[in-house]
Order: sequence, then structure tokens, then C-alpha cells
Amino acid sequence: MDLKVDEEEVENGQPVSIEAFASSSTLHGLSHIFSYERLSVKRIFWTLCFLGSFAVLVFVCNERIQYYFLYPHVTKLDEVATTHMTFPAITFCNLNEFRFSQVTKNDLYHAGELLALLNNRWIPDTQMADEKQLQILQEKANFRNFKPKPFNMREFSDRAGHDIQEMLLSCLFRGEPCGPADFKVVSAWLLVSLKMVR
Repeated sequence: MDLKVDEEEVENGQPVSIEAFASSSTLHGLSHIFSYERLSVKRIFWTLCFLGSFAVLVFVCNERIQYYFLYPHVTKLDEVATTHMTFPAITFCNLNEFRFSQVTKNDLYHAGELLALLNNRWIPDTQMADEKQLQILQEKANFRNFKPKPFNMREFSDRAGHDIQEMLLSCLFRGEPCGPADFKVVSAWLLVSLKMVR
């Protein structure tokens, strides 16, 4: 009989009663709180359980959100004493991969676009460029009557890449001084990786 009334309410466009909504809801306990029976100890018990669970949920969520905005972090350090220590490999990540002073006209002809110095054999708009270097670049980028020679990227990288002699200002390992002769280049493409040869 109640189901017929609820169906008639839906068909007539009237809002469905809270009891009808609760009986079809999947939210646990709602059908026991809003039931068609009179107010009883069972309904009061379910109401208290539901409100208590909801309060715990809100408390835990609030506590977790506050903890998140504290941005907690844990730093753990373990100190280990060792008698023999291997010198680590050193990697220099330099956005300026090649020395501009070492780039020749032939390098510019073959790898100008790769080096982001030329754009389709023309110098791109460089409003923030140094005027002296821009003038040198314009001279090197003048390919009129220029006969290109063969180009080798490995040779270019070795010649125009950064030199450890110029980069290493001071070095101490186990209390002893070390210098450029103590390092060898492992990889020189995009990154300069050095390894101690002692």
C-alpha cells in the first residue's frame, strides 16, 4: 500500500517521502533511521550510531587535511665509517654545452640549428644577446662563398666542450690534493661525466 502511494507521488511530480528515499538508499543505517514504524529505541540507537560514525569521519578527514597542509617530511641519515672510500663519479649538467669561442664557421654551418644559434641558416631574433657576440656570430654565419668541410660531432664535442682544466678550481680527496690529471671523461654528450683515475 505504501509503495503505491510513493509511485503515485512520483507520477504526480510531488517529492518522494524521506521514508521512501531511505528504504531505497544504499547508505547503511539510513533505512533504519527513517522507517515507516513509530519512534522506537531501535530507531534512536541507529540514529546515534549513524551520527557518531559521521562525526568520527569528519574528525578524521579534518585531522588528515590539517596534517597534509603541515607538509611533514622525514630526513633520515645513517653515518657509516669506512676505511676505504671510492671517489664518486662527478657529473656537470651545463645548459651551456659548448664554448662559443670554440665554435667555428664549419661547426655553425653543420650544427647551427642544433646549437640553437641559427634558425634555417639565419640568426634568430636575439634582442637580449650580447652585441659583441652577436657581431661574431654574424661573421661566422656568413656562408657566402663558403665551402663546408666534413663534420664530426664527436670531434666537435671534444674540441668545443668544456675543459676540466678550466672548470676545476680546487680538489681534495682524503686530505690529499687532486687535479685535472686525476680525472678522465667518461661521457661528453649533453653531460660531462668525470671519473677519478687514481
